[in-house]
Amino acid sequence: QVRLVESGGGLVQPGGSLRLSCTASGLRFSLYTMGWFRQVPGKEREFLVYKSYRDGRALYADSVKGRFTISRDNAKNTVYLQMNSLKPEDTAVYYCNARTSLITTTDYWGQGTQVTDSS
Repeated sequence: QVRLVESGGGLVQPGGSLRLSCTASGLRFSLYTMGWFRQVPGKEREFLVYKSYRDGRALYADSVKGRFTISRDNAKNTVYLQMNSLKPEDTAVYYCNARTSLITTTDYWGQGTQVTDSS
């Protein structure tokens, strides 16, 4: 039973910061690429960043590059998203993703956490 649980969302002012956390259970965390996505009503889920389990490299979407930073702690089965310089357009539900492609591509998702940026 795979479970991903996000936390850390909330209401922030423009220019503020939040750190999201995602804790995984039921999988061998160190063998999964971890990532973050977000979604607003009426739009497709948007890719933000992933961090490879193989080499630790991170790839960021242009919309968050330079503002958001992903990190992972394999000992705690946790991935983080540090979000700085938040803008109103960052308002969305943020989802944690775990992906393995060892045999077939399989994705697991958390329930999401709401981030709202307003002034």
